[in-house]
Amino acid sequence: MKKQTGFTLIEIAIVLVIIGLLLGGVLKGQEMITNSKIKRAANDYNGVAAAIYSYLDRYSAMPGDDPNANGRWGLTNGDGDGIVDGAEQPDVWEHLRASGLVAGQGTNNPIHAFGGEIVVVNDGNALDGTTICMQEMSGKIGEILDRQLDDGIGNSGEFTQNVNNVNYNQAVSNLVLCKKL
Repeated sequence: MKKQTGFTLIEIAIVLVIIGLLLGGVLKGQEMITNSKIKRAANDYNGVAAAIYSYLDRYSAMPGDDPNANGRWGLTNGDGDGIVDGAEQPDVWEHLRASGLVAGQGTNNPIHAFGGEIVVVNDGNALDGTTICMQEMSGKIGEILDRQLDDGIGNSGEFTQNVNNVNYNQAVSNLVLCKKL
């Protein structure tokens, strides 16, 4: 008679343990990448705010709204009313870049760690004044950033979401998160 061959229970158990360890490592790696992106997004908010305050301190005008940008760098002037309106919004990044406070060139909005644009607008998400907004965020990421940068409540504080009455835990992928300067 021919002897049957196959895997023993111990061999199968060892293979399952190895597969479990590999899956655990992959999941932990993904968590570390997400945490790194969250820290980068929080730093982006703080860095843009610092650049805007530095510009305001240095040139006594908001970037984009600067009435002397043409004389200084040959760029489009703002109206100098202290408000970054829709027509001036693209010039914010051009003024910040020309001043050397933000890297790059042109009027394109920078991209945050999760792939959406960072914009500087007036009264974003019904917050009064100049706000820094990050577009295309998920609800869970928004909740974590809100806890790190503000009060953790989506519709209050200096950091708000654009979707009213939506719990951060719901599957929202087009959240716009704004923080007041």
